[in-house]
Formats: sequence, C-alpha cells, structure tokens
Amino acid sequence: MALDGITVAGIVSELNKKLLGGRIDKIYQPLADEIIFTVRSIGQNYKVLVSANSSHPRMHITQIQKQNPISAPIFCMVMRKYIAGAKITKIYQPDFERVIILEVESMNELGDITPKKLILEIMGKHSNFIVTDENNKILDAIKRVSHDKSSVREVLPGKEYSMPPSQQKQNPLFMTKEHIFEQLQKQSGAKVQEVLYQSYTGISPIFASEICFRANIDTSYFCGQLTEQNKQAIYNAFYNVLEQVKQQQFCYYIYYDEYKILDFSVLDMEQFQYFSKKQYESISMLLEDYYAEKDNLYHIRQKSHDMRRILLSNIERCAKKKEIQKKTEKEVASKDKWKIKGELLTANIHAISKGMSVFRTVNFYDPECKEIEIAIDPTKTPSENAQKYFSKYNKAKRTLAALEIQKKQNDEELAYLETVFQSLETAKEEADLDEIRMELAEQGYMKRKTAKKNKSQKPKKTKPLHYVSSDGFDIYVGKSNIQNDELTLHTAQSNDIWLHTKDIAGSHVIIKTNGIDVPDSTLLEAANISAYFSKGKNSSHVPVDYTLKKYVKKPNGAKPGMIIYERNKTIYITPDEKNIKKLESVQKE
Repeated sequence: MALDGITVAGIVSELNKKLLGGRIDKIYQPLADEIIFTVRSIGQNYKVLVSANSSHPRMHITQIQKQNPISAPIFCMVMRKYIAGAKITKIYQPDFERVIILEVESMNELGDITPKKLILEIMGKHSNFIVTDENNKILDAIKRVSHDKSSVREVLPGKEYSMPPSQQKQNPLFMTKEHIFEQLQKQSGAKVQEVLYQSYTGISPIFASEICFRANIDTSYFCGQLTEQNKQAIYNAFYNVLEQVKQQQFCYYIYYDEYKILDFSVLDMEQFQYFSKKQYESISMLLEDYYAEKDNLYHIRQKSHDMRRILLSNIERCAKKKEIQKKTEKEVASKDKWKIKGELLTANIHAISKGMSVFRTVNFYDPECKEIEIAIDPTKTPSENAQKYFSKYNKAKRTLAALEIQKKQNDEELAYLETVFQSLETAKEEADLDEIRMELAEQGYMKRKTAKKNKSQKPKKTKPLHYVSSDGFDIYVGKSNIQNDELTLHTAQSNDIWLHTKDIAGSHVIIKTNGIDVPDSTLLEAANISAYFSKGKNSSHVPVDYTLKKYVKKPNGAKPGMIIYERNKTIYITPDEKNIKKLESVQKE
C-alpha cells in the first residue's frame, strides 16, 4: 500500500506522542534521498528515518543501523547548520494530504530563537524533504527541482515554499452527508470506488475499496446504479473509518496471502478478513518490517546498476555476433557447389572458349545428371575461371572451420554472461555484489577497484543460501559463479546430488545426502529451488537436470561456474515460491 492520508495520520499520531517537545541531534545522510536524525524526548533517544525515495518515501522511528558517510552531503550540512539542537514544537498533516510537517525552533546566527519547518512530501517519484526558514523561504531540499525539471513548482534554496498543486479534492475530515451524496449523484457514470478516492484527499484506491466493502457495495458498481439506501451505507462506512482516524484508534497490521505480503494498514481491513495477518505495536515497527526487504532490494539494484549495464552490453554484443555467425554460416553453406563448378570447368576446359559468360554442361555429380549453368568471367581464361571457384570453396572451408571455433567460444561466453546476470538477480547483500564484481574484474569485464585503506583486505566471503527439505535434508544454493564453483567442487561430497536447470542460466544446487537415499519429495523440492533460482523462474515445466556430484567436472580453462556433467536425469517442474517459503520457515525453526 502506498502511504495514503490515513496511513500518514497514523504516522503523525505516533510522532506526536513520542517526539513532540524533543530536541534534534546527530543528523546524518546515509543515502542521497535519506536522512536520519536523533530526537531526545522524555528521557529517551529516538532515531527518525526520513526517506524521499521515489519507490518507498516515508518517515518513522527506526532501529536499523546505517553507516554514516565520511563526508556529509550538502543537504546534510544544511540540516546540521539550521536544525541541530532544534526543539520540535508541532507535528501535523495539512489538509489530510500525504505531507508531514515538523515545526521546530532553533537558534540563528545571532542567537535568536527562530521557527523553521521540516516538510516531507510523499508523492511517488516527486517525493521530497524540504527545510524552510521563518519566512517560508526554502533553505534546501534533499531533491532540488529546477525550472528545467518542473515549470509548475521550483524547489530551490531561496525560493518561497508552496504546497504541492491541489487536485481540487476535499479534506475528508470535513466530509458531510450532503457533499458525498452530491458527488455520487454528479458522477453517475463513474465507478463508486473511483469517485471516493478522486473526490477526497488522502484516500487511496485500497481504502476506497474498503469503504465499498463495508457498505456491501461492489467496487465495479457505477454511481448511477446506487439506491438511496446504498448511498447511505457508503456514507456510514466512510464516516466510521474517519471517526477511527479522528479518535486515533489505529491498529497496525501486515496482511499475507500465504507467505507473500499482500498489504499493510493502520486500520483493520475487513476486506482482508480471510487472509492471515500480523499485528504490530506501532506504525514504525510495521513500516520498518515492511520496507526492510524492499529497501534492501532497491539499493542492491541501484548499486548493481553499473554491472547490469556492462553485462547487458556484452550479452547484446554476443547476441549480435551470433546472428552474424548464423548469416555467415548460411552464406558458406553452398561451398560444395563452388567445388563442383570448379571441377566441371576443369573437366570441360577444352570446350570453353575465351569470351564466354555462361557455360552449360551436364552435372555428372548429380544422380539425375541434370544440366547445370555456370557463370564465368569472359575476361579470364577457362583455367582461371576454374581456379576462381576452387578459391571460393577453399576460403569458405577455412571460414567454416574458424566459424565453428568462434561459435563455440561465443556460445560459452553468452552462457557465462547470462549466469552472472542471473547471479545479480539472486543477490541480496552488498557482499554478494562485491563477489560478482570481483569475478567480472578477474574475467576482464570491469576494472578492479583499488582499496583505499587496506589493499590486502579481501571482500567479505558470502555463504550460499541454505534450505532444509521436508524430509530433513540440507539443500544449498550458490549465489554467484565463484560460490557455485566452491559449492560444487569443494563443499559437495561425491555422493551428494547436484542439480541445475537444463540449458538455462541458474544457480548450482546441492542436496547433502550424508550417504542416505534421498526421497522423491526432497528431490522435487530441490528441483523447485533450482528452477526458481534460474532464468526460467517465471516459466512453466522448467527442465532441471540432476546427477551425483562425482559425475560433475570442470573443464580446464573454463570460466567460473561453467561445468560439464553426465549420467543425469531430468525433472520438469513449474517454480513455486510458496513451497520455497515453507522450506525457509523450516530452516528458521
């Protein structure tokens, strides 16, 4: 769920209870779009995270430790100059918008106490965190917006701050029965759910859907289909939701569809009554839990951007090279015809006169002895024309021989690059990225990064993913080619079972047998894991080969992760994330 007005109201309620009257201290900026500061309030220290991330903007109390950069960015320096030591005097949400404002008091250069504002605007890709002075002038913003980026609203130091453009919506906290009836009547051709979230600030589609559910109205209903009784039910449901917000009767839930997060809410969502849910003590704890993995994956993707670009560029190069090779192979496929023409001209050399452009003769290489037409150069002698065809044949033969070697090399490189790209998809930690980056540097695709402090320090060694099958067998999954080699060639014993998707880039998977026969259920679970951690993750009937580790070999000079195997069998399986999550839960227990 996006942070709509109702969720923001829940955040503001908690911040008021814990931070109001506190003083801001220890400001740092771990990421370009994220600020963390400490607030000393009521004898406690609270760490507040403010994110203007385009995907996950939010503000809440946090427990997560983040590294403080050695050199502070400009916005952080501005915060420290004007906000460090400031007292929080007011926290509010204007007009039920997705905006959180902290009013503070701090000393200026002359030692006078002056008011300032910290403003978080939660607007998707336009999210921003802005500091203004006592005259409503912008001191700075975590994302500066010039006229080139937006002709509607500049956000630059020295400019006067103005709220984001209004969409002519009404604050739902002041909603009346007459107004909602009027909106439903006026927009008879629109769907009820759309009218609700398009007419009132801070109401998201999912909460509009909740109001419809509580009113026993289908979200696909058009306003023109509503009876007076239906309209009254909608008003009552909407009123009850808003009363909970006004009374700050918040409860914090994350809802799950099996093992997958469905949504979260600061009110109990009746439309999700048949789904499992987890309750939290505070909105901050909920948001911390909900965004932890999403934030990590987002930043991992950001930090792997350069590797993705390099890999995609090289994959595209190999793919183009493959097309050229196919075209060349097609062109030289008729090489035997050139040899035959050369031999026919040689055999009939006495019958060819200089100046002829075409020579017709019986093709005695053809079982049916059909007549063949051979183009010849009238400026050349018969012998020279024959030699021309032999030269073309020999050149084509050499090209084809070289092409076979080039095709093999190109196919191997393409397969390798796809396995590295798949490793990036599997990466969950920065250490995983460091390992992949080191591998790409060793293979000559990237420049090596020189360590600034300790040159002898090696990247942190990561561990493979670990699952436990329903039968109690350990299953390990490599997260990079280096890890795949380590897992297959060193960790696995000769009688362990090795799995890999057939002709599809993916991770090496090992079942530790400990000399015990592995049941089919464990084999299927491992095959599911192998298919899931492969390029065929979103496909069906993915072929997964399996064999004993002793039948897996690494050819001399092969790139990391590249192996050959024999005596294998194949399982066809459709990846199922739900079953993998079950194995994760077994592991945690």
